[in-house]
Amino acid sequence: MSSGYGPPADKPEMISLIRTAVDRGVTFFDTAQVYGPFTNEELVGEALAPVRDRVVIATKFGFDLATGQSSGLDSRPETIRRSVEGSLKRLRADAIDLLYQHRVDPDVPIEDVAGTVKELIAEGKVRHFGLSEAGVQTIRRAHTVQP
Repeated sequence: MSSGYGPPADKPEMISLIRTAVDRGVTFFDTAQVYGPFTNEELVGEALAPVRDRVVIATKFGFDLATGQSSGLDSRPETIRRSVEGSLKRLRADAIDLLYQHRVDPDVPIEDVAGTVKELIAEGKVRHFGLSEAGVQTIRRAHTVQP
């Protein structure tokens, strides 16, 4: 809708499409900061704001987007915290239902990532934690910190 598969689609049309999906029973929506970057979270946030209590929103972190474009992986704790604050604003949400690490960052121990997300869960900013494209051993190590 906003990147990845050609030019961005018409925003009002995409908002209408998302809301129609909700009216037809779709309740799970997945986005990521890197989609756009940032514009897909903004679209999803605007479209779902009136029905936020009826849907689950997942988003992802883990890319270095400091310049506004992806320039590699970055799952350092301070980047995760900054990412979550930005996602909450763009998604117009008090909490992220499901927060995924988009790609495992080989430069940051998964235990540090899981520990940071565990803190965000305790703060009420995140409800659940997931890993995308992680291997079994990585998932097990993260699970010891944040099930």
